[in-house]
Amino acid sequence: MELIFLGTGTSTGIPQIGCSCRVCKSLNPKDKRLRSSVLVKINDIHFLIDIGPDFRQQILKTGLNYLSAILITHEHYDHIGGLDDIRPLGETTVYGENRVLAQIKNNMPYCFSEKRYSGVPEIHLHEVTENSKFYVQQIEITPLRVFHAKLPIIGYRINNLAYLTDVKTIPDSTIDKLQGLDVLVINALRIEKHIAHLSLSEALVIAGKIGAKKTYFTHFSHDLGLHEDVQKSLPENFFLAYDGLKLNL
Repeated sequence: MELIFLGTGTSTGIPQIGCSCRVCKSLNPKDKRLRSSVLVKINDIHFLIDIGPDFRQQILKTGLNYLSAILITHEHYDHIGGLDDIRPLGETTVYGENRVLAQIKNNMPYCFSEKRYSGVPEIHLHEVTENSKFYVQQIEITPLRVFHAKLPIIGYRINNLAYLTDVKTIPDSTIDKLQGLDVLVINALRIEKHIAHLSLSEALVIAGKIGAKKTYFTHFSHDLGLHEDVQKSLPENFFLAYDGLKLNL
């Protein structure tokens, strides 16, 4: 299994429009962050977790010409805003909670009307529920209930990899489902606390409870600081992800 970080930024990306802070002006490529999304490749099965408004730019770098599925964590625009750009990729199944799928249909009614015009994305919707595993072809995927402030959202476990983004709190029942991981990916928005996202210190505490062999942080704002500075401050086996990072699991 290969995991590719297509984007590791929050909803504004880095550099942020109109900002001249040292992170936004950094020349280090690791400080340039598109909106958060990952690509999972298992043999010839390719699926995304989230598809933000930078999808076209991200997928062109991979050279892929098809997707097996798209897993959605929640309905915020920076996680679903790229769906229209799957037009050239043929039929694609999108997995998400019923509330999220309803929002997608509301955003893109032209994809789901009885009389669709030629060329619109061919999207099939598949409901995910928090207590029911499902399969993308033969790959077993476990939905994980987490909370984005008060909004219930979904993370995903695939084999011994788990991907959690936009998390603020995690129920104990979900912590139990996250034991025995080789790799945990979890958000760490910034140094200061935030109402809906984990700060770096909070993410370190939760990652410690989960106890994965390696932890990668993602979904950063420019307020986190420079990549190299923050990476030096992290304990062993904790890493800042960056756009284009590839992990072989």
